[in-house]
This record gives sequence, structure tokens and C-alpha cells, in this order.
Amino acid sequence: MPGCRSPQFLDLRRDGGLTHVIDKGLGPRAWEDVLETSGDYIDIVKLGWGTAYVTPNLQRKLEVLKGTPVVLGGTFFEVVHSQGKLDDYKRWLGELGLTHVELSDGVIDLPRERKLELIEDFARDFTVLSEVGSKDAEAVFAPYQWVEWIKAELEAGAWKVITEGREGGTAGIYRPTGEMRTGLVDEIAHEVDVDDLIFEAPSKGSQAWFVKHFGPGVNLGNIPPDEVIPLETLRLGLRADTLREVLLERDTPVS
Repeated sequence: MPGCRSPQFLDLRRDGGLTHVIDKGLGPRAWEDVLETSGDYIDIVKLGWGTAYVTPNLQRKLEVLKGTPVVLGGTFFEVVHSQGKLDDYKRWLGELGLTHVELSDGVIDLPRERKLELIEDFARDFTVLSEVGSKDAEAVFAPYQWVEWIKAELEAGAWKVITEGREGGTAGIYRPTGEMRTGLVDEIAHEVDVDDLIFEAPSKGSQAWFVKHFGPGVNLGNIPPDEVIPLETLRLGLRADTLREVLLERDTPVS
């Protein structure tokens, strides 16, 4: 019915929490549908890896997404860097009207100092999201390395640092089986303000774990478009997975 709104009789509330959505090639009309139902809960849209480069109607898609920060995948940055096309990349981002950029080194061998220089450079013109962790499921780094890298990238000018998990949750902060490296996450969170991080959490199980562990306001990334509403219910305790932690164990609601 026109003008019909959801009832407001429940005490549901949360402060903060970015929802970073991964797009694998949806068209403009599909995004119109997604935004109609989920737009209020989407903070950033990432056009995954190099999908933007082969999307024929990219400009139309960006017009639909206007008002929502859009970033191209970090893997595409790695391709551009490998081919020595950074200036062309910056120019293209400007032509597209993008204000955010993702810098990663999940595949290429990018010296740490060079990555920090690039973060500082891009941060002059863009809001930088950097990503830490390898896309190689067999690559394992010590927690202290993750902490050092994250702190350095924040100091270099990154707005948020993304902890690698891939779109399937099988690398970085996850084991190849999909099991989360919870000890690693805890050590990172002990040393770095969680608000400065975006944890990639593509599955319901990982999303629920982060909400229960850090609260509804945790920043989560690589969320599929059709999982935005389900994630919001996890954040609000409207799903069995988080009802107890979010609603039943919180402070007594203010009347």
C-alpha cells in the first residue's frame, strides 16, 4: 500500500556499523530493486575485482548508485599497478565521479613501503580503503604482522582497513575450510580500534559471530546484495542467531 511503513512498536536500536556490499555484476535495474528495499542499510558498494572494467553499462549503473559511495575492487588496482597505469587509473576514477578507492596487495608482491606511499598519494584525492591479507588461502601471517600493517596503513592515510576474507570467506582471517581464525581477529581487535576496520564477512555464520563478538555496530564487508536485509536483522537481534546477545543481554531499554 502506498505510504505504508513498518510499525515502530519495538525497542530496536544500534549505533554505527558500516555495511560494505560486494557487487559481482548486477545491472542497473537490479540495483534499483536492491536500493528500494535495502538502500537505507548500504553504506559502501564495491564493484568486485575487475568487474567494472568489463561492464558495458557502467555509467548507467553508477547513476543508479549515485549518493552511495562506490569503490572498485582492490584486485583491479593490483592489475593497474602491475601494468604501470596508475595515472590513467586515477583519471578514470575521476571521470566516473568516484570518491573512494581500494588499495590492496592480496595477489601481487607489493613492497610495504611502496604500498604506504601509494596510500598517502591516493589519500590526497580519494577516501582510501586499504586491505590487509593475502588471497592465497595457504598464506598465513602472524597476528603481530597484521597489527603492524594495519596501523601503518591507517597512519599513511587509509580511512578504513579491510581484513581480507575473499568473497567466499576462505582466506585471510578465515581458514580454507571457511572456519574463522578467531584468535587472529581477537589479537587485531586488541591492538586496533574496531571502528577503523571492516571485517569481510560474506556468510551468515561469520556475520553473526562478529555481531555477537563486537556488537551490532561492527563494520562488515563483502556482504552480498541479497544479504543486506538479513544482516540488518542480525544487527537488531531479529534473528535467532543474535537475539539473545543483542536484545536479551543488553542494558535495560530506556523508557
